[in-house]
Amino acid sequence: MPGLNKHKPVIHYDDKYEHLERNFLMLCNHNAFFDFSVAEKVLEKTHNHGNYVVAIDGFLNREWLLRTIGCICKRKFTNDIVLPRQLKRVAKMGNCPVVYPEARYSLCGTNSVLPQSLGKLVKFIGLPVVVLICHGHHINHPFWNTSHERGVCPTEADVKVIVDNEEIKTLDVDEINKRIVDAFYYDDFKWQLDNKVSIKDETRAEGLHRVLYKCPECGEEHEMTSYKDILKCNKCGSTWHLNEFGQLIQDNKLSKFTHIPDWFEWERECVKKEVIAGSYSSGELECSIDSIPKNKFVHLGKGKLIHDMEGMRVFGITDDGEEFSMIRTVPQMYSVHIEYQYLFKHGDAIDLNSEDDTWYCYLEGKFNVTKMYLATEELYLEDQRKKGVKVKKGLA
Repeated sequence: MPGLNKHKPVIHYDDKYEHLERNFLMLCNHNAFFDFSVAEKVLEKTHNHGNYVVAIDGFLNREWLLRTIGCICKRKFTNDIVLPRQLKRVAKMGNCPVVYPEARYSLCGTNSVLPQSLGKLVKFIGLPVVVLICHGHHINHPFWNTSHERGVCPTEADVKVIVDNEEIKTLDVDEINKRIVDAFYYDDFKWQLDNKVSIKDETRAEGLHRVLYKCPECGEEHEMTSYKDILKCNKCGSTWHLNEFGQLIQDNKLSKFTHIPDWFEWERECVKKEVIAGSYSSGELECSIDSIPKNKFVHLGKGKLIHDMEGMRVFGITDDGEEFSMIRTVPQMYSVHIEYQYLFKHGDAIDLNSEDDTWYCYLEGKFNVTKMYLATEELYLEDQRKKGVKVKKGLA
């Protein structure tokens, strides 16, 4: 594979991996398309074939190919009663089900929340569990600017057996979930700094304002911009330089945040305060809406999107004058998928899914899709707390 030759990943296997006596369920983190090449390399070591769970947008224009190689289609963040049976069938065939349980690329190279149902899925499939965590893929090809790769070489990956052949029979769901959450910690920018991985790309900060949308100096939202290796607030004029080791250096003063994920988590805390206060609202936003009912885009029309304490609502009218809508309440969405500059032409989007359709809502105006992503997760967690449900770290 060309990507393997280009990035020369160093893969670390634990002692248990080579002694697995059967096929297994592989859970992987997700930072870039190159993840799949590394996963294939890992499977080859034990002469296994993988059946990958792939989001429906991955089937666009290449459904025949993905079906031929055994990929399984899934709509993000929906309760799919068919998928567990498909994965069970894959297991009985002697293949390895491969799942990316975070269900999206990482926004800033760190781990995302995992579904509570993951432990139940593991028990139902009944296979040992292997976790593959890749390092360096985000900083090489960050989700906030996928226009080109940054030439990171070598990358790294860790392969660990977290539930072995015997343990899958005896461990309960809670212990399996805990092991998965513990194994799914990663931080690409920390990895970059610790390993002194230099990225000399002159445009390495371009697009970063899509993730870091709130200025920590003046508190203004949606006024951040980025160009070359500079991140800047247009409101107060504060600027940060992203150095070759992924650290943010503020001009003329000590920066509140040098580590990108710390800034991102501060934004989350700010959104959480709005949610707890009951004041969070996107207002009414204009949007253009495309649908993926099967394997191709269908343009629905223009509409309005509202995200607030009640959840997310989209209303619109087709070009033929027919009304359409999708309503997703807070308990229905533990997270949401977002896109930055989707397909390099449509703009930032919210990806909403029902059991039988997927809508890409391309927003107009200043409101940031990253804030909606954070708010969706915090709204869900607050709803669970109010219901008396104990929220476990790393799970939704």
